[in-house]
Amino acid sequence: MTTDKKLDKNKKAKNIGKSRSPMQDAMREFRRNKIAVGGMIFIIFVVLVAIFAPIFSPYHFAQQNLRNNRAKPMEGYDVVESYAAEKCHWYETPVEWGCTVFIAGSDALGRDLWSRIIYGTRVSLSIALAASTVSLVIGLIYGTVSGYSGGNVDNFMMRLVDFLYGIPLLPIIILMTVYFNAVSRQGSDSPFVNSLLSMNKSAGGLLFVFIAIGALNWLGMARLARGQVLSYKEKEFVEAARALGAGKGHVVFKHLIPNVLGPLLIAESMAIPGYIFLEAALSFIGLGVSPPTPSWGAMINEGYSGLRSNPHLVLFPGLALASLTLAFNFMGDGLRDAFDTRLRGRN
Repeated sequence: MTTDKKLDKNKKAKNIGKSRSPMQDAMREFRRNKIAVGGMIFIIFVVLVAIFAPIFSPYHFAQQNLRNNRAKPMEGYDVVESYAAEKCHWYETPVEWGCTVFIAGSDALGRDLWSRIIYGTRVSLSIALAASTVSLVIGLIYGTVSGYSGGNVDNFMMRLVDFLYGIPLLPIIILMTVYFNAVSRQGSDSPFVNSLLSMNKSAGGLLFVFIAIGALNWLGMARLARGQVLSYKEKEFVEAARALGAGKGHVVFKHLIPNVLGPLLIAESMAIPGYIFLEAALSFIGLGVSPPTPSWGAMINEGYSGLRSNPHLVLFPGLALASLTLAFNFMGDGLRDAFDTRLRGRN
């Protein structure tokens, strides 16, 4: 009996020594959510597709073949061998058959729809990355300063956020993109503005979309960051750091921001589908990226007028848009459930 008790105590001691950290618990909970893991795998796959777009697409997104406009999916491509050898990415590869077949059909200008969808992933992921980064950085800085300062500074900064919340963001974003497009058409005498115009042109019109979307979507992040800072700045470890003589900068950067950043990242991951849909909506009404840069929203706009005769022009970019946004939603829900201890075990 005495020996058995000693063995039980040793086992308990080993289990205590091997206890998991909160991050390990969160990752274990996330892996249990199969839908969230599937969404993350799909997002990783889309990222690889965007990076290596020439490998996954037979032609460049702007390559036209007017002899085969509005071709149906898997319809033959009317090209000669010299054309395919010069233009097709898949020529003399195991998938060379894709050089002579429209996998997903073609649009009104004879551009390969599959290639445009593949290159369109770059636009959607760029918007997701840029808008979420800008929103996170501005919201984190603004909310941290407001929450840590307190008093009149906090009241003034939050009243400004409340005022901006009362302004409908979508009309403001539309007005900003209209203004940027007008400036890009007319030009400017300012060297700074001209440099921005050249950067926007080289980015296919994405720079001004980044500015319009990212500069006005940080309000929610600022509120969340302020609430987290107000909660953490009264904790014992922050009080201990102050008692030891730590300055404001040390407290903010070493103690507050590392604890605040996790919930903000989770909230930002759940906001990414909204950014992608917003870019698609702007491109749908002609205020997004500049042609011929492919955007799923612009492709849907080009094809919806002939929906009955050529449904594939809307179906394939619509499926791509829906799949990517659902994947981000699934992953965001999984991260929220994994890191929020109150929600663990409910699924």
